[in-house]
Amino acid sequence: MLFAHDTRTALVWAAALINTAANGEDHLADVETLSSMLDEHEWTGRRDGTQEELDAVRALRPAWRALWETGEPDAVVPVVNAMLAASDARPYLTRHGDWGWHMHVSDDDAPLVDRMTAETAVALADMVRSDELERLRLCDAPDCDAVLVDLSRNRSRRYCDTGNCGNRAHVAAYRARKRS
Repeated sequence: MLFAHDTRTALVWAAALINTAANGEDHLADVETLSSMLDEHEWTGRRDGTQEELDAVRALRPAWRALWETGEPDAVVPVVNAMLAASDARPYLTRHGDWGWHMHVSDDDAPLVDRMTAETAVALADMVRSDELERLRLCDAPDCDAVLVDLSRNRSRRYCDTGNCGNRAHVAAYRARKRS
């Protein structure tokens, strides 16, 4: 299934944010790290660059992770609806950079956490509407608790990007085959 650029971008961002707390480590320790992540994921609009903003962004991770773990529309929909209401989502079309026309779902001057929440909620709503929640997965590596978004055509992605999990699993399988 082809997803709109907005949906793919928001889900990849959400997974990256969740994974900053994966495997018992916190990789979002300071405002500078958050700023770098926002630049990497091309977030536009207001950024306060404060400890309060960082704390608010970090506080999103557990609830968003729970959505990945749940995967059932009846459980996800009420949370998504609450996210939309809490973030004061107001969708509009815009064009900037090399993105072409796309949708923002909150004002550029809205607080960062509200914009993140709105973007993620709309992306999750798209996943529910297209019956594709199973694309939100946990990494299959036994020693990893990161999340991933499977955007592959054949729904075959099993490993996250955070700890080289896929490569480690393939090497272990290769070595096991060689031993036998």
